[in-house]
Amino acid sequence: MRYVVEVGDMKVGREGDQLVTYALGSCLGLMIYEPVAHIGGLLHAMLPSSKLNPEKAQANPFMFVDTGIAILMKALNDLGGLKTRMIVKAVGCGNPFGKNEMLKIGERNYTVLKKLLRKNNLFLKSEDVGGVRSRTIYFDISTGRTIIRTNGKKWEL
Repeated sequence: MRYVVEVGDMKVGREGDQLVTYALGSCLGLMIYEPVAHIGGLLHAMLPSSKLNPEKAQANPFMFVDTGIAILMKALNDLGGLKTRMIVKAVGCGNPFGKNEMLKIGERNYTVLKKLLRKNNLFLKSEDVGGVRSRTIYFDISTGRTIIRTNGKKWEL
């Protein structure tokens, strides 16, 4: 089954599922795959820290990198995933408006991601971050395979 992960959203799936998210610019697209349990999840977070707006974080924790990652990890754990087997990949965190973007949301999203991964003793297996292009992700839960598509080109992460 194919599930679309909207902006400020998160989905988990099992073997046979595909998770897709579109238009990753400064947002973080985080895929976590657990190969033994054949489960995985995809988070499409917009902003780095829930401290920026606690009310919005309460209403939609997936909007923020910090709260979104915590819930994604818990959801995978609840499905039987073990943190020691999790494969983590990141996409996005770019500067779609160029180097002059004042808020540097993409860079801040990536910084928070790296801090949280370090805190949880997890590491990125692969990443496609930065730059100015928008990316679409296709994440196959059966295999953990992640395909990125942008500007008519596609490749495996």
